[in-house]
Amino acid sequence: MPRVLDLGCGRNKHPGAVGVDHNPRSAADVLCDLDRPPYPFGDNSFDEVRAVHVVEHTENVLRFMEEVHRLLRPGGRLYLVTPHCSDISSYTDPTHRWHLTSQSFTYFTGREDYGFYSAARFRELSLRIQLLRLWRWLGLELLINHVRPFRKFWEQYLCFVIRGKVMEFWFEAVKS
Repeated sequence: MPRVLDLGCGRNKHPGAVGVDHNPRSAADVLCDLDRPPYPFGDNSFDEVRAVHVVEHTENVLRFMEEVHRLLRPGGRLYLVTPHCSDISSYTDPTHRWHLTSQSFTYFTGREDYGFYSAARFRELSLRIQLLRLWRWLGLELLINHVRPFRKFWEQYLCFVIRGKVMEFWFEAVKS
């Protein structure tokens, strides 16, 4: 059985996972402030970390991703879900600190020069951006998800007209 950690599990902890949240009314197995690493687990403890609608609430995205990297075994996977910056939910929740795009995590993939601030490295395995039903029906979601230059064009020029909803990433921890 793979060992799974559900960070910020809230009341909907992933089945079989170790749930972590700071709220005692959650389904957490471990109460922990995610803004105060290190979390109470050893290095390379998990095969999978799930962070569903969590990273946008954290005080420091860089520190959060480094802590997730520490917790994952080499080749372990991170499932990260967050609103796209153009979704109204990104701005209506007063606890959201960050408004992220599909490019926000390239910092950790080594594809950008500014990644030298962190040693945490991930390989992006997949990214799916969900759009409103109308845009999905018209085929724009398919273009955004399968034609990277179109995704970049959409984020730079169109995303506040043709709004994104949610981004779902799968990353793999890269460790030497």
